[in-house]
Amino acid sequence: MELIMPPPVKVVKISYLSPDARLKGKRIIVTGGTGGIGQTMAKRFVDEGAHVLITGRNVEKLNKVASEIGCEALELDLGKVETFGSFISSAVKKLGGIDCLVNNAGVSLHEKALELVTLDGFNQQLETNLRGPYFLTQMALPHIIKNPYKGKVLFISSETGDTVDFRPYGLTKAAINSLVQGLAHLYSQYNIAVNAISPGVTATAMTGIKPDNLQYSYNPNGRAYLPEEIAEVATYLLSDASNSISGQIITCNNAKTVNARWKE
Repeated sequence: MELIMPPPVKVVKISYLSPDARLKGKRIIVTGGTGGIGQTMAKRFVDEGAHVLITGRNVEKLNKVASEIGCEALELDLGKVETFGSFISSAVKKLGGIDCLVNNAGVSLHEKALELVTLDGFNQQLETNLRGPYFLTQMALPHIIKNPYKGKVLFISSETGDTVDFRPYGLTKAAINSLVQGLAHLYSQYNIAVNAISPGVTATAMTGIKPDNLQYSYNPNGRAYLPEEIAEVATYLLSDASNSISGQIITCNNAKTVNARWKE
């Protein structure tokens, strides 16, 4: 009788900095804040002293999460650009202004072949991942410019933006990476920092990986990442400690997508 052995347990050692009011007084909008990386970032920002507003399309869930975190909430559908003006006005009233915008909301349909990409699916991912963040940032920047000190715009990209791809998701993230550098150069004269975090496969509803089982053999370290790890990097990039950093794509995947010539 053949014994089937369970896979070895993956032991992960992760440390987080203790909250230290690093974002005290900062007014931050986080899109897609009702789950995954967005919700975890929002909670972390609140713990660091920020005044946070999260967005989402499911109003009931949005208000529930906002109540749990202790932040503001506003409904927002990134596919409806025509609503962005009124959204920004309402956000400014709730927060008293805008210091930081975190473009986090995203969608991936995980198409496994070119012939599985539909026009509706292509447009959905383009609207949520690129067109929406583009025009929301356009609307928010005039308010960030008004601040007498350095403001921040942060995009949550993806490791797929570092590599070639045929899927709409990967194409939108590659475009986001280009946009980040273009905006960083354009708005450096206003002391506004624009950066992106490109996470590797992370334990969220989008990937289907749960935090209690992080095993993922395709990553160099054999595990998926936790949303808290991404939130830690985001907190640093929104803090004044990172004021010299702009136009950077911080890829969090243990060098998985580094194009080394000796790579197997």
